[in-house]
Amino acid sequence: MPIAEIYGPEDFANRQQGQAISPPVAPTRSGPTLPRPSLEWSSEVERATAPIYQRLKHVIPSIEWPLMAPTIHAINRLKRERNAVILAHNYQAPEIFHGVADICGDSLQLAVEAAKVKADIIVQCGVHFMAETSKLLNPDKTVLIPDTRAGCSLAASITGADVRLLREKFPGVPVVAYVNTSAEVKAEVDICCTSSNAVQVVESRNAPRVIFLPDRYLATYVASKTDVKIIAWKGACEVHERFTGNELRAFRDADPSVQIIAHPECPPDVLAEADFTGSTAHMINWVRERRPKRLVMITECSMADNVRAELPDVEMLRPCNLCPHMKRITLSNILESLLTLGEEVTIDPALAMRARRSVERMINLKN
Repeated sequence: MPIAEIYGPEDFANRQQGQAISPPVAPTRSGPTLPRPSLEWSSEVERATAPIYQRLKHVIPSIEWPLMAPTIHAINRLKRERNAVILAHNYQAPEIFHGVADICGDSLQLAVEAAKVKADIIVQCGVHFMAETSKLLNPDKTVLIPDTRAGCSLAASITGADVRLLREKFPGVPVVAYVNTSAEVKAEVDICCTSSNAVQVVESRNAPRVIFLPDRYLATYVASKTDVKIIAWKGACEVHERFTGNELRAFRDADPSVQIIAHPECPPDVLAEADFTGSTAHMINWVRERRPKRLVMITECSMADNVRAELPDVEMLRPCNLCPHMKRITLSNILESLLTLGEEVTIDPALAMRARRSVERMINLKN
């Protein structure tokens, strides 16, 4: 069914002014700085990184590898020295995703795995709400994000005060928050979800109506898959909202055999043209199982590169859109993060206690 109602900041006359809590600007460091390693290309670096380049040779030209490999080698040595683990989202660049990450996945996979981490330090290669989620699930560990400016248009679209206003307008209606939200927002909701489990989470509330925030397009997709009436928020992902159905039809006109898969954060006209719609993890699994000859992945650019590195026989056609926030994470600032233990993610303990509940409810939800 269609979305029942949709609201945004302009719909509340008594809304508090301001934006969602922003990541801290000032660097925060939690320990001593280590000596800076040599970043020269050498026979030792070449030998140590050769297996990694075998995975990346289809997406990174050989002429570029000597520029990346020394930093990759240094990061992988520093991880052991710091007892650190690197979590990387599917939208990270291939040299990070395949070169230095220990755990890769979509938001749900990273949240689940973050709760199991045994290392002392977590380096989150993703955007700030992901690092906050890791900290919520690991309050006694050091969680680092290489660049605190790695934000998210969805997380910035709504505040905790907005959620409280929605609760006033719809008393007793359960509130589900997409994980792409700040800890401040997570503290005000009943349960979180990701694009992998959004329908399941909404239906788990056993209510005729659910407030679903902040992505209007994911809300539209969920509404089409359930009889629950969805009250939505007017947020959108700046990467996925730029795709159009006309764009996809042009690819089909050029080659009717092409397969198109899309993320549910895309507008409805885009999803209507897709052969499959799913989270990043579901999209990757679909490609692994189907092995299409020619494929268009309607999501962030780097995910297509990461899939092609694993499945070089699949020809990837573009369009794609880059996430400017994800691309703030680089090999250089991952190295800097491990050397200096900055930038550390901190959350007020009282806020964290409330926000943690909504994330843990999602993780503990039974199929």
